[in-house]
Amino acid sequence: MAKQVLVGAKGSAEERVQYEHTLTAHNHQLPPILTTAEMIRLMGSAAYYALQPFCEPGEISVSTGVQVEHSVAVGINAVVRASAEVESVEGDLCTIRVTASEGGREIGSGTVTRIIVKVDDYLKKYDIPKP
Repeated sequence: MAKQVLVGAKGSAEERVQYEHTLTAHNHQLPPILTTAEMIRLMGSAAYYALQPFCEPGEISVSTGVQVEHSVAVGINAVVRASAEVESVEGDLCTIRVTASEGGREIGSGTVTRIIVKVDDYLKKYDIPKP
């Protein structure tokens, strides 16, 4: 990693909740609300975008940890926006504050940790074939 990650770097991602993002898609007895896993996926995308400017060609950031609370339910067609801001950098480990909101209200928040890796080396390390 040649570029120094800057504390305060930001990223975001936004998505309209679709049926496949809801609990109902996994179990018809559950309500049609955004799953926590989908909210975390969107937060992870925002964190990815916060770090992407610091990656060299052939590098990406990958998640190493998630500490998130999902505090408000939202349904189909809600537009959820995830925001991420680099909070600290210690060696290779970046801690990123993440939030998710819908219509100006926070629906979840927490932190994720990510590291920047060389894709080829990372796949080789875990014996994962290239697609």
